[in-house]
Amino acid sequence: MDSSREYLSVSKAARLLHTLYLTMVEAANPARVLPPHLPADRGTPLRVIGAGKAAASMAAALDRHWSGPLRGFVVTPYGHALPAGRVEVREASHPLPDLLAVECGKALLGSVTAAAREGERLVCLLSGGASSLACLPPPGVPLAEKRAVVDALLRSGAGIAEINCVRKHLSLLKGGRLAQAAWPREVLCLAISDVPGDDPAVIGSGPFSPDPTTREDALAVLEHYGIASSAAVREWLGNLDAESPKPGPGGFSHVDYRLLATPATALAASVARARGLGLDVLDLGAAIEGDATALGHAHAAIALERLAAGWRGIILSGGETSVVVRGAGQGGRNTEYLAAVIEALNGAADVAGLAADTDGIDGSGGAGAWFDAAVLAHARARGLAVSSFIQTSDTYTFFATLGSALPASPTRTNVNDFRALLVGAGTV
Repeated sequence: MDSSREYLSVSKAARLLHTLYLTMVEAANPARVLPPHLPADRGTPLRVIGAGKAAASMAAALDRHWSGPLRGFVVTPYGHALPAGRVEVREASHPLPDLLAVECGKALLGSVTAAAREGERLVCLLSGGASSLACLPPPGVPLAEKRAVVDALLRSGAGIAEINCVRKHLSLLKGGRLAQAAWPREVLCLAISDVPGDDPAVIGSGPFSPDPTTREDALAVLEHYGIASSAAVREWLGNLDAESPKPGPGGFSHVDYRLLATPATALAASVARARGLGLDVLDLGAAIEGDATALGHAHAAIALERLAAGWRGIILSGGETSVVVRGAGQGGRNTEYLAAVIEALNGAADVAGLAADTDGIDGSGGAGAWFDAAVLAHARARGLAVSSFIQTSDTYTFFATLGSALPASPTRTNVNDFRALLVGAGTV
């Protein structure tokens, strides 16, 4: 994010908001959160696998803190790789899988079965983004057809749990299937959560977790959002083989699943930092879902109500909103949220805001955006109507035009969204 500093010098309010965003990101840094969860005996042989936006940095932390033999690989999105010592780092496509993701999916399954056969202890490094990075469609379902279904869901406004329900039932890896392949070898699954509620069955589509959802649930999601699917997809979801492993006694007893960081723990760090800086904090929680525009309007209403009552402080929240893509512009859920805040503020100048994804990439635009009184004045002077950018899903362009977009820059962690509205920004 360093490249955004020239913009963030506009006001003290903007710098404060950016500081709190970076605080949340740092609270989920794998170098900080992974070592305490490693077994005490660090001299035993490990085979490591992993997938996600934090996979490379998690692997690097594991390599630094493990003295015993270590081998394996992880897969992370293009542009997210970094050296991880004895652990190979591969790259594939996100949020839609490509052929390299399929090759990585096959390799992950092969590594799991090899570990079970050779008696190695298996460690899985899991974080948000894993669902697309390690992909293995079921027999008879071409990759292109799975991609089409997931792409339509991502554009429909569906929530992440709904999207991952469909992904799990169109996969030979997800929904607990890798845990089945590892049986009976012990598995240590180290995860960084990017989902509201931190459900292991949803994080990365739960490859080592029992799946409470069914193939009927997946079909219902497609029907609810009007998602067209091919005959091959419908045929597979109608097949008993599409059903994922279910919760039950002993079925996953060989899996030790540990959460290293969550949206709530990371947001708590920002809350503490804000209070340490003397701010009154309204913490709305880290598990907020729903439509990004509707949420922006709701949060703006809270800010205006607090402003009218003479309150000065900051409103913080996290979670993962959804968007309905209406046009072909550059946007993301965080810039859409922030644009909706500006729309609902209707000219109120004593509120500043920032919204960004902690992974450093928000939709098809940058990492997110910010605004203060100067940015709003600049928009008025240029005659930019924020509503028109919302209607065409081009909200990143709105902020980029004003010089207040945060450029994309992978943070190599992911605890989802950071949102902050500073009420009484002129007094900072």
